Amino acid sequence: MTLMTQLERLKRIDALIRRKATGSPEELAKRIHVSRATMFRHIDDLRALGAPVVYDKTRQTYRYDEPFELKF
Repeated sequence: MTLMTQLERLKRIDALIRRKATGSPEELAKRIHVSRATMFRHIDDLRALGAPVVYDKTRQTYRYDEPFELKF
């Protein structure tokens, strides 16, 4: 995977998180056209960039636990 592809996916995941529209891990993986394992790696990449990503079991969506701005 190229760096640009990964950055685009991270931006897409960020946008979905901001809209609280990721759905379950399986749904998010489907939305961004990757495997579930790859989707979890992307979530870990966001966390490595300082994103306070958490999964809300009640709403079944990922969200930011505090304000965060993705900057490249």
